[in-house]
Amino acid sequence: MSHNYLAAFVELIETPFQHVETIWGIVPLYSGLLLNEMTSGRASFRTAIQTGFSFLWAGAQWLYPYFRARPAGAPRLELDAMLPINLAVTFLVIGLGAAALVSGIRKKYPKYGSFLGYTRFSNYFMIVLFPIQAHLPGMNWTWDRLIAIALFAVPIWLVLHFGLMPIRNRK
Repeated sequence: MSHNYLAAFVELIETPFQHVETIWGIVPLYSGLLLNEMTSGRASFRTAIQTGFSFLWAGAQWLYPYFRARPAGAPRLELDAMLPINLAVTFLVIGLGAAALVSGIRKKYPKYGSFLGYTRFSNYFMIVLFPIQAHLPGMNWTWDRLIAIALFAVPIWLVLHFGLMPIRNRK
């Protein structure tokens, strides 16, 4: 069995841009990724606010398909085997986003919640999960996509970390 993880990764990145209705959902995540990567690696309340907004934005975009208008006779909610996974990921992201945003605004983390300020690279995961979670045609949870997300996380982080270092260290 041949696995082409590069093709799966490229598909995850380009699919949201092939559907006009999802461009406004994905572009702020790319902006958030760049903003977060240009900030310090230390935990801060500012990065918690940035991450909280990005997570809440992604979660709202992922919930949208459940509430949009459907043609007469179409099912309101399509029950399939992936529904529990999609909803669990969506609500986890919304919960973490709300906690990060509130922590950043209040300038106080909950007990054991200081990790919410260390989330510079978290938008990468929101971006690559976006087409799956937004229920774009042909985009379902598969092992190949999950492995591609994991395989490309470190190389993408390295490119962003070292590529944006001159901008990040500018005083």
